[in-house]
Amino acid sequence: MQINNPFRMNDWKIEKIFKVILAIQLAVWSVIGLDTIGLQIPILRQLIGFIYLTFIPGILILRILKLHKLSNIEALLYTIGLSITTLMFTGLFMNVVYPLFGISRPISITPLIITMSIIVLVLCILSHVRDKDFSGSSHIDVKDVLSPPALFLCLIPFLSIFGTYLVNFYHTNILLMLLIVVIAAVAGLIGFNRIIPKRLYPLAVFVIALSLLYHRSLLSMYLIGTDVRVEYYYHAMVALNGYWDSTIASSCNAMLSDTILPTIYSSLLNMDGLWLFKAFYPFIFSLVPLGLYQACRKQTDERVAFLSAFFFVSFFVFFVDMIWLTKQQLAEFFFVLLILLMTSEKVDLTKRRLLFIVFGASMVVSHYGTSYIFMLILILALAIHHFMKSESKIVTTSSVLIFITMVFSWYMYIGAGTIFENIVHIGDHIYSSIFTEFLSPEAAEGLRYLMIEPVSPLHQICKNLHHLTQLFIIIGIIQLILRRKEMRFYPEYFAFSIANLGILIMSMSVPFFSSALRTTRLYHITLITLAPFCVIGGETIFRMILKVLKAFKPISQGLVQDTKAFISIILILFMLFNTGFIYEVTKDHPNSLPLSQEWANKQDAETKVGFYTNYARESEVVGQKWLLKNKGNSSEKIYLDLKSQFSISMVRGITGCTADVIIKGLSKGTEVPEDAYIYLGYTNVVDGVITEQREEKTGFHWDIYNVSEIYPVIEGRNKVYSNGGGDIYYGE
Repeated sequence: MQINNPFRMNDWKIEKIFKVILAIQLAVWSVIGLDTIGLQIPILRQLIGFIYLTFIPGILILRILKLHKLSNIEALLYTIGLSITTLMFTGLFMNVVYPLFGISRPISITPLIITMSIIVLVLCILSHVRDKDFSGSSHIDVKDVLSPPALFLCLIPFLSIFGTYLVNFYHTNILLMLLIVVIAAVAGLIGFNRIIPKRLYPLAVFVIALSLLYHRSLLSMYLIGTDVRVEYYYHAMVALNGYWDSTIASSCNAMLSDTILPTIYSSLLNMDGLWLFKAFYPFIFSLVPLGLYQACRKQTDERVAFLSAFFFVSFFVFFVDMIWLTKQQLAEFFFVLLILLMTSEKVDLTKRRLLFIVFGASMVVSHYGTSYIFMLILILALAIHHFMKSESKIVTTSSVLIFITMVFSWYMYIGAGTIFENIVHIGDHIYSSIFTEFLSPEAAEGLRYLMIEPVSPLHQICKNLHHLTQLFIIIGIIQLILRRKEMRFYPEYFAFSIANLGILIMSMSVPFFSSALRTTRLYHITLITLAPFCVIGGETIFRMILKVLKAFKPISQGLVQDTKAFISIILILFMLFNTGFIYEVTKDHPNSLPLSQEWANKQDAETKVGFYTNYARESEVVGQKWLLKNKGNSSEKIYLDLKSQFSISMVRGITGCTADVIIKGLSKGTEVPEDAYIYLGYTNVVDGVITEQREEKTGFHWDIYNVSEIYPVIEGRNKVYSNGGGDIYYGE
């Protein structure tokens, strides 16, 4: 039995697509109408609205472009990418044009549903005019969908979701520990080419990526991290006002990924934006390793592609740091789409170049840092093409100039030019760094990532694994250079890989990179193209080892000859260390927020503060909500220590606090005026410590000291609020 493949609706007959779209459109109107009269059906509006916004515009645009016979992965990724692009720039258009016609809240439910309905109608008409004669179809076997391996893989994300539920409400990590074991088992089965068929490798990549992201992002009922809380605040202000004020001088406010996009989703889905940041963005980000898999599969084979994607998601930045950075998550999604275009031979050159501009523009309005890095990669790749005298169909002088123009045009005129001012300053810093401090040991902050002293032998093993994978990458790149004609890598991918390696080397040397964009984050970005060379380099080494061992027959007898199996063992260990699983099992300085809370709660105050740095407790959020709702005029300052400052932006978004809030640091010796509030959070009240930050040449460092040292500051003041995990003082 066969069914139409939903991932390639662009290959369905046009009449069938229109019937599906009409049904979804009517369903969207219906659930919004039911909500309006008070008849809410749980989850239905969110599910239908998500499908409507995330897939329908992109499918229709693919039909307009007459893009057919794509692989399932390409069709899925291009569909979602084009849909998100449509939403961001439609929202931008509405925000600029609608106020001219007296619509003061353009980014609100009524203008949005009317505009989206019109856009879908127009896209339907254009797709019919352009592609009405296409009559192909795409099928998959139902047996694949219902096969035991497929069903088993589909259960993995539920382990992550229910596992975080148990941690949040029952303080047990048993399901999350099981999740890590299951992920390791899946990687092992594929590494040894057992049970799981190759056609299910893409599904395995996706569920592993999504599960690793959710096992951290779904912790707590609030946002975890620093940047993401500020991003949420700017989205909340757009949602509250129904309008995006692009003149606010903030780098986060200048990004459509933080402001307009989540507001469109939250409005049409009737969903708190906080859960979009916790669930929707990780879902989109989990497609990045899927794109990496597809680009690699076209140039190597299925198992190399899987292991490359597995290595990418196993690096801790993927599921730790990136959870804090929703704008970078979206930008990397467009980054991988641009890489995928380089390998999409079924898309004719003109359309690939058009999509390159479209996805490039989407990256620009998603994240400034990733755009700067991609711009530098483009310039280096173009130089490599000229040096190698190779022809590039995508990375041309005109495409590079177009991308650079988009970058500077957007950042010059949005957000009061603050980002552009920063890039001018950064450019000067890069120039001076290259000629005065290049390769200076004192300035090479990036090397701290490689040189940090481990706290135990197990942590030393983890460090060695990181070095080993980096060695694999270098050997893999050498193989690419020496055997370029034998390998099947596209010229653009070759140039991008060399350029990424160059940027990675610069990040270890030039102080700008390590200070403006942490080296680990930069390394993570470069892995989008460099990950396959970890596998290729590892295979090269293991082949050499096996060749030597064959000379010693007693030793080599019974030894596994499959080099990919050896690589999978290394990468499984890499994942177990990076997730903190091994440290939790051995209780050797555990560092995983999802897995090791029970251990952390038994430690000293300083250890607990470091462990829960980016974690907001319920008592802290409740206390800050009370403070923002009950404080007097906006000129009254709020004094908090560093740990409490991290959550105040998120709480402002939750409460809809649009008034200016003056935040001041609280530390020993701080002079607090009488008409100011002092807020003490869980760390201060329960753990009994105060935190502050100081800047040194080597970066920012935390100072932690006993709360008794600020008693002179609060002595004699009135305690106006207390909930056991937070105190508020005011006046004298």
